[in-house]
Amino acid sequence: MAHTKFIKQIAPTAQEMQTTYHVLPSITIAQAILESDWGTSGLASRYYNLFGVKANDNNSVTLSTQEFVGGSYQTVKAQFQVYSSWRESIIDHDRLLAEGTKWNANQYADVIAATNYIDGAKALQQDGYATDPAYTQKLISIIQKYHLYQYD
Repeated sequence: MAHTKFIKQIAPTAQEMQTTYHVLPSITIAQAILESDWGTSGLASRYYNLFGVKANDNNSVTLSTQEFVGGSYQTVKAQFQVYSSWRESIIDHDRLLAEGTKWNANQYADVIAATNYIDGAKALQQDGYATDPAYTQKLISIIQKYHLYQYD
């Protein structure tokens, strides 16, 4: 039941942002589920950061995180963005995917161009969003298990 509540809480914003940033809601929702453990991670519950977005301004917090580097997971310290709400986190996440990074405005162009969740999930990995080599399959599994494609 908590899973349904979380999805229903963030789906409207994900759908709204699709019209502005062209990120499939199923992708946004699945990433929020995976990255925040259904909104229960410390980063999501205390700092409203659903996606593990690294800091892009002074409103940040330093936390330990797991990164897949050189074939294995390593614990590293990183600066994460602090938000005032999950809505703000979703907007910033989708804006990042649409506008790219400071060093590459087209960083996530394949994600924006995707017309279905499978291509969108593959594009996230291909475009360098995540270090986890199983990221694509994890997203696809979440989308299929919880029928998140219905929000696209």
